[in-house]
Amino acid sequence: MTKHKPDAQEPLSARENIPLRVFTDPVEVSRTVADEIDTLIRKKAAAGEQCVLGLATGSTPTAVYAELIRRHRDEGLSFANVVTFNLDEYWPMQPQELQSYVRFMNEHLFDHIDIDHANVNVPDGTLEADDVPAFCAAYEKAIVDSGGIDIQLLGIGRTGHIGFNEPGSARASRTRSIWLDRLTCLDAASDFFGIEHVPQRAITMGVETILSARRLVMMALGEGKAPILAKAVEGDVNNAISASYLQQHPDAVIYADAAASASLTRSVSPWLLGTVNWTPELIRKAVIWLAQAVNKPILKLTDEHYNAHGLQELIAAHGPGYDINISVFRAMQKTITGWPAGKPAANERNADCHVAEPFSKRILIFSPHPDDDVISMGGTLIRLVDQGHEVHVAYQVSGNIAVFDDDAIRFADFAAEFNRMAGIDDSKTAAFEAHVEEMLKNKQPGQVDSPQVQQLKGLIRRGEARAGGRSCGVPIENLHFMDLPFYETGTVRKKPLGDEDIRLTMELLDRVKPHQVYAAGDLSDPHGTHRTCLAAVFRAMERSTNHSWHKECALWLYRGAWQEWEPEKVEMAVPLSPGELKRKRVAIFKHESQKDRALFPGVDEREFWQRAEDRNRATAGVYDQLGLAEYEAMEGFVLWKGGDV
Repeated sequence: MTKHKPDAQEPLSARENIPLRVFTDPVEVSRTVADEIDTLIRKKAAAGEQCVLGLATGSTPTAVYAELIRRHRDEGLSFANVVTFNLDEYWPMQPQELQSYVRFMNEHLFDHIDIDHANVNVPDGTLEADDVPAFCAAYEKAIVDSGGIDIQLLGIGRTGHIGFNEPGSARASRTRSIWLDRLTCLDAASDFFGIEHVPQRAITMGVETILSARRLVMMALGEGKAPILAKAVEGDVNNAISASYLQQHPDAVIYADAAASASLTRSVSPWLLGTVNWTPELIRKAVIWLAQAVNKPILKLTDEHYNAHGLQELIAAHGPGYDINISVFRAMQKTITGWPAGKPAANERNADCHVAEPFSKRILIFSPHPDDDVISMGGTLIRLVDQGHEVHVAYQVSGNIAVFDDDAIRFADFAAEFNRMAGIDDSKTAAFEAHVEEMLKNKQPGQVDSPQVQQLKGLIRRGEARAGGRSCGVPIENLHFMDLPFYETGTVRKKPLGDEDIRLTMELLDRVKPHQVYAAGDLSDPHGTHRTCLAAVFRAMERSTNHSWHKECALWLYRGAWQEWEPEKVEMAVPLSPGELKRKRVAIFKHESQKDRALFPGVDEREFWQRAEDRNRATAGVYDQLGLAEYEAMEGFVLWKGGDV
C-alpha cells in the first residue's frame, strides 16, 4: 500500500505520513470523535443498517464516551443498531475486577445507553489458556460476520502499540494472545496498585484486524504521547511501532491535542516546512532551537548559522542575526529573577508582570497531591517565605491511594500503642486497629480500601504535608486540605470535575484573596489528577473575574515531577543555590510514604527528589548553554493568560 501523501496546501504536514489534526483544547478532540461516531450511527440507522464500532479503553476515550452518553440522553442518539468489538483485554481477568475492560466499558458507556448487550463483544479474560486460540479465531469470524468494523477507535501506547500490539507485532497479525512489554506494564501499574500485580499477558486484535476496519480514528492526548506519536507519524513503517502501520491505511486520521503534537516537526521547527508568521514567540523559539542545534550561546550565533539551518527567512525579515541574538538574549535574561513576587522598593516592573507593591504579597500555591508543592516549586516556595510573603498552600486531593498498606498498618499500630501509653483504654481505637490490620492483611490486589483505611491513609499524607510545610517555613494555619470530591473514589479512576470541586476552589481563593496564585500546569501526570486539578483552578479563576482580588492577581503555572517547561515558554526562572536545593530536598524527604519507592511512580522509576533535582539542574544547564548566568538549578514558570494550557 502507498503512504498517505500530505496535502500540498498544508505545508505543516509535509513530513507527516498519516492525516493529522491538532486541537488546542483536548475537549475538542473528544467532541470531534463523538461527532464522527454520532453521524455514522444516525446515517446507518436511517438506512436500516447496523453500525459496527471498534472501541478502545484507557483514559483517552473516556470523554468521547461521556459525550456519546450525553447525546443519547439529551439528543436522542440511539445505539439500538450498534454492534461493538473492543480491541483487547488483560488475561487472565475476571469481568467484575476493577481493571477489567468489560467493567470499564460498562461503567463508561454500555450501562448508560440503549445498546443490546448481545451486540457487545469484548475479549474474554476468563478463558483457560488452551481455549484462547479458538476464541481468537471466533472473534475474528464474528467481526467478519458483522460486516466488518466501520470505525475503529484507537489510542497510542508509549511503546507505539495500538491495541496491545507490542513492538515486534507483524503487519499480518490477527486476534491473539500476547505478552506485554515492560513499559506497558509500568503504565498500567497504577491501575493494579503495583507492577507486580499487572497481568503479563493480554488478548488483542491484531494489526491486520485493526487495519481491516473501514476507517481508523486515533486519539492522542498529553505530552507523554508526544515522542512516540512523532515517530509513528513521521518515521518509516516498522513493526517496532505498530501505530506506524496506520500509514498504510486508506482512511486513517489522528486527532491530537497541542501537547501530544509537541514533538512533531510542525511544532518543533515549523520554519523547516515553509513560510511562517515570525511572531516574537516564534523568533525566540527558533533562536533557542538554533543555539541548541549548533551548541553555541545565543550571542555567538552568526548569519551563517541561521542560513545553514533553514532560517534564511528569519534573517531576511528581521536580521541581521546579531540584532536577533541581542533581542532574544535580553528576553531570556529578563525571565531570571530571585524575587518571584517582586522586590520591595523596586521602581521598575518585575518578572511577575506586577509592580513590587504591595509588599508583602499573599501567595496561594495549589498542590494537586500533598507533595507536588515541594517537588515542583519547593525552592521558589522557600524563597517566597524567606522574603516575607504570606504563603498559603492548598493540597487539592488527599493522595490517600498512594500510601502503601504496610505504612497504614504501622500508623494504626502506633496510634493504638500511643493511646495505651497515655492511659487511654478506648475500645473504639482497638476495634479500628483490628479493622485496619484485618482488612489490609487480607486485601486482594486492586481491592478498594474501606472508608476507614482511606481516611487513615489520608491522615498519613496530611501529616507529611504539614512536616514539609514546616520545613519550608509555612505556618500550619496556612496549609489547606481541600479533599476535592472528584478524587475520593478509593480507586485510580476518578470522577469528572464537578461544580463542588470548583466551588471549593473559589471559596479558598475568596478567603485568601491572593496577589499571586501558583498551580501545576503539568499535564503528563499518567493518572490525570493534575489535569483535573488544573481545570478546577482555571474554572474558579474564570468565575471570579468580578471579585475584588482578581484584578490584582497573577496565576503562574509550574510543572511537576513529570516534565519541565520548554525554555522558549519560560517567563519566570527562579534560580536556586546549592543550599536552597538542599532545603528543597529536605522538604521532599518529609513525605516519607513516597520516599524510596512511590506506589504510583509512572514510567520514571527514579525517586521524586531525584527527578526534581535533575529537572531543575537541566533547566539551569539550558540557560548556561545559551550564554546566560550559570546557576546550580532553576525552577521555571509560565504566566496564565486565560484558556487552557
